[in-house]
This record gives sequence, structure tokens and C-alpha cells, in this order.
Amino acid sequence: MHERTSPAADGRIVPITFALGLGAFLTLFDVTAVVVAMPGIAKDLGFAVAGAAWVIDAYSLAFTGALLASGALADRFGRRRSMLIGNAVFLVASIACGLATDGPMLLASRVVQGVGAAFMVTGATALIAGAFPNLDQRARAFGMIGVIAGAAMALGPTLGGLLASWFGWRWIFYANIPFCLSLTLVVPRFVAETNDPDGPPLDPVGVALLTISLGLAIDALLRRDGSLAIRAGCLAGSAMAAMLFVLQQWRSSRPVLDPRVFATSAMAGVGALLAAIQFGYWAVLVYLPLFLSTGLLVRMEVAGVALLAATLPMLLVPLIGGRFVTQWGWRCFFVVAFGVIAAGDALLALAAVSTSPAMRLAATIAGMLTIGVGAALANPQMSSVVLALAPPTQAGMASAVTMIVRQAGFAISIAALGATLTRTDMATAFAAPFALATLAALAAIAAAIILLPAKSSQKDASQKDVSG
Repeated sequence: MHERTSPAADGRIVPITFALGLGAFLTLFDVTAVVVAMPGIAKDLGFAVAGAAWVIDAYSLAFTGALLASGALADRFGRRRSMLIGNAVFLVASIACGLATDGPMLLASRVVQGVGAAFMVTGATALIAGAFPNLDQRARAFGMIGVIAGAAMALGPTLGGLLASWFGWRWIFYANIPFCLSLTLVVPRFVAETNDPDGPPLDPVGVALLTISLGLAIDALLRRDGSLAIRAGCLAGSAMAAMLFVLQQWRSSRPVLDPRVFATSAMAGVGALLAAIQFGYWAVLVYLPLFLSTGLLVRMEVAGVALLAATLPMLLVPLIGGRFVTQWGWRCFFVVAFGVIAAGDALLALAAVSTSPAMRLAATIAGMLTIGVGAALANPQMSSVVLALAPPTQAGMASAVTMIVRQAGFAISIAALGATLTRTDMATAFAAPFALATLAALAAIAAAIILLPAKSSQKDASQKDVSG
């Protein structure tokens, strides 16, 4: 039985949630908006495919590594303070990104931006939980943040394309300035400070091991000028660092990221789905603007609008996803969702090899719309299935592990698809990354059939509307 809430308490949900949700919007917008500007950035700063991929991965890698530290520091020194410091770092780094005159300066600024984003997100998430101890209020607040995050994902490419086309790609980063300043003024006014001195300890060794593992793997995949021995050595070093990280966390009495969360077959299946959707959808979005420019000869602003076919479903389809889960159960639902994603990726691969301009256009539009619908079905329900299958005592840890897997999978998938893209001046070259994305979605179908339970639990039925 839920606690009763007063109208005054309910009235606080909107200003607090929008204040904290703005941070989520910025951190996601700076990924999806930059995607459309990648051709312009690559041209101005002399990036090849690997360098362009690093513009996204530098941000994601820093974000992932900093997530482990930001939660512990926020608990110790204050969640609001942590969010505001992260916001300040994000603001300075955004300005530095806009002022970058060469590749190394932009990549370094993106790393700092990723660190600031991690502190913004963890601080905001913890502040929502502290501001709304009532479960009904908290559910509504997280639901609103899910809508805000969906808007950033759906509208980011279009707005980014328009900004880059009208004012230049640097204004994608300068556009963060008024929002960051607004956060600085609004958050202290509406959100109270909270902390938890007994929260998980800071784990610098864990942060280092995870970051090294991901960094070596990404470098091995994107390194075009190194020998096979160097790339193999990087992959071996990445695997060793990953194993040391898992062992360290497993043996810790208070792990920052407990690998036992994925110790059951069902949760292992969820982990596979979380990784697969990064390959089948999110990483594909990174390379679609390049494909649209090469294969369909469209301008930057047109590419941004065209990507709405792949992103707009994120705002519309999730409303019906929860009903399908209840009717079909987890296994059937995710088989269908990833089947749709696989079909969309296959259509994009078909578009890449098509010689008929009309066929390429039709297959591209159909492919983008199809992967958008499939991802919009699957992505929001990932949080629900984690909460449903994880033990109640591990719900918080399961959510943290889920966020890490999402971010790490995103960084690796961008690098993996980029490794298969040998050139960007021929449409047929994009068939390889789109085919890899198709295989990842098919692997997710196999994981769902083998590892997921057939029926969704009663626990999930009460939580399906909280997913984001």
C-alpha cells in the first residue's frame, strides 16, 4: 500500500523533475546531436573513420569510467554539489569543444565533458530518489525523466543537424551554455542537498581497471595503422584488465559494481540484450549520417531530419511496449523486438549494396523506421526487466550495472562497427557495419530464447510504467 501524498507534495514533482531532467537531456543530446555533425567535424579537423568514432567514444569511455567514482563521491560530499560540479565541468568542456582547433584538443575536451556528464547523471538520479521517498511520486518523476531523455534521443540528431548547418558544428557545443547556466540557477532553488556517508566506498583501482579495459579494446578495434601483433596485444590487455576488474569486484565486501547481478541465466540474458541493442541500434545511428551523405548525397540538415525516421519512434512506441510485455511475456516480447531491429539493419545493408537510387532510398527509409520501432519497443523495457529479475536487495546495484553495461556496450559497438567500415566515400562500404549490426540483433534473439523466462513476473507488472 503506497503512502498518501498531499497536493503540495505533488506540486513539487514538476519543477524538481524538470530541473534534474535537464541534466539528462544535455548528456544525451551531446551524443545524438554530435552524430549528425560528424562529417563536418571530420572534414574540418582532418579525422578519418577511426578519429570520427573516437569523438563519440572519448565521451562514452570517460562517462563510463567516471560513473564508478561519481556515485561514491556524490554520496560522500553531497548529491546536489556533485551534480552542480559536474554541470560546471560539462559547461567548461563544452566551450572547449567549440573552440577546438585540432583533433587532440577536441578529443581531450570530450573526455572532460564525459566526466562532467557522469557526475550530472548520478547526482540527478540520486537526488530524485531522495526528493521523492514516496513510491508513487518517484515513479512519476522517473517517468517524466524518461520522456525528457526520449526527447533528447529523438530530437538530438535533427536539432544538431540544423545547428551545424545554420551556424557550424561548434554551435552544437555552444548550445549547452544557456542550459548549463540555467541548471546552476534552478537546481539550488528547488532541490535540497542530500548525502549518504555510509554509501559505497571510492574505488580508484576499479575505475582504472574498467577504463583501461574499455580503452584498450576500443583502440584495438579502431587502430588502422598498427600491426596485427599490436592490436592483438591491446585486445589481450583489455581482456586481462576486464578479468581483474570482475575478480576485484567479486572479492570485495562492498563492491561498487557487483558482477553477481548477472550470475543467473536470466540476468545474463538481459546483459546480452543490453549489449546487442547498442550494436543493432545506437551505434548504427552514429554511422547513418555518413551513409546518408555518401549513399543519398543529402546535406547535413536533411540528414538530421531524415534520422527522425529512426529516432521519433522513441517518443511514441514505448507507450504501447508495456502492454505487449504483459500479454506476451519477456521471451516473446524481446524476440519480436530484436527481430524487428534485425530486419531494419538488414534493410540498411540492402540499401548499401543497391545499385538503383530508388531502391536505395526506399530501403534506407524503411530500414531506419524499422530499427527505430524495434529499439523503441526494446530499450525502455530493459530497465523493467532488470528490476523484475534482480533480487529486491540488489535493485539499486542492478540499475547501476545496467547503466555501465549500456555505456560500455555503446563505446565498444561504435568501435566495432567502425572497424568494419574501411572507407566512407562508397555506399557499398557501409554494408559491412550494417551486417554486423544485423548479426548482433540475431544473437540477441538467440539469447532471449535460451536465457529469458517465458512469462513476465507480477513484480514487473506493477513497475512496467516506471521504465525509462
